[in-house]
Amino acid sequence: MALKAKATQDFVPIQEIRDGIIVLKNGDLRAIVLASSVNLSLKSDDEQKAIILQFKSFLNTLDFSIQISIQSRRLDIRPYLFLLENREKVQNEPLLKLQTREYIEFIKNFTENVNIMTKNFFVVVPYTHTVLKSDSGILQKLFKRKNKEEEKLAKEEDFEEKRSQLEERVGVIQQGLSRCGIKSAQLGSEEVVEVFYKVFNPGEVEGKIKLEQ
Repeated sequence: MALKAKATQDFVPIQEIRDGIIVLKNGDLRAIVLASSVNLSLKSDDEQKAIILQFKSFLNTLDFSIQISIQSRRLDIRPYLFLLENREKVQNEPLLKLQTREYIEFIKNFTENVNIMTKNFFVVVPYTHTVLKSDSGILQKLFKRKNKEEEKLAKEEDFEEKRSQLEERVGVIQQGLSRCGIKSAQLGSEEVVEVFYKVFNPGEVEGKIKLEQ
């Protein structure tokens, strides 16, 4: 008897992505914060110690768990080469045209021998809403079954309440990162989808996610 193959979605615990918020199938919410990096090697010893101590203090003040994820991917250099080739075509000065062509060839040869990588740093912020359940079913008997409109309204109110709590946590994370000299931004729906696309398509080159300066 042939086994029925399951779709990829069956293995992903995501119900929907709404206004940048990830809604899991169990009702929990997640937000993703994109964070910039800090090059400690360019800092003095005192600055390095101050940043590490500040980050340690930030982690110790959290009363909820977070997940730090790093995506390391090969940078797509093709758009840059395309831009240079267009500039070469409109260049009227022979010397500048030749220099542009030589620079294009240098970039091509360099990237063929060296993988230019880019890293994105993400902080996943969770919110889990704990609900006490009753096995006796007494509560269900005390209330009449809600119609579809009432159920929809109740779900919407529940989502807004959860989102409010989650956004408070996101604010705490962003403030803590800012004290460490790290810029951050919460991802919107399109950016969140892009993150998961890259997770499930590791062979793709780097896409468009950027942290606004």
